[in-house]
Amino acid sequence: MMPIIMADPGKPGLITRVGGSNEVRQHLADMGFVPGETVTVISTVGGNVIVKIKESRVAISREMASKIMI
Repeated sequence: MMPIIMADPGKPGLITRVGGSNEVRQHLADMGFVPGETVTVISTVGGNVIVKIKESRVAISREMASKIMI
């Protein structure tokens, strides 16, 4: 298990756990970051991580990305 910020770009991973406070977990869940969902890191730009989840591309901060474990 590792945070998605350490994943190889272009390689899909299965979300196993989402950490953080209740508010952070709920915010990530609202965007589709829930255990069992497949996520792919597209790239890292500055302080953001661009990921593909549920056929959408989403930019999240490195801090939030570190809470998502694959």
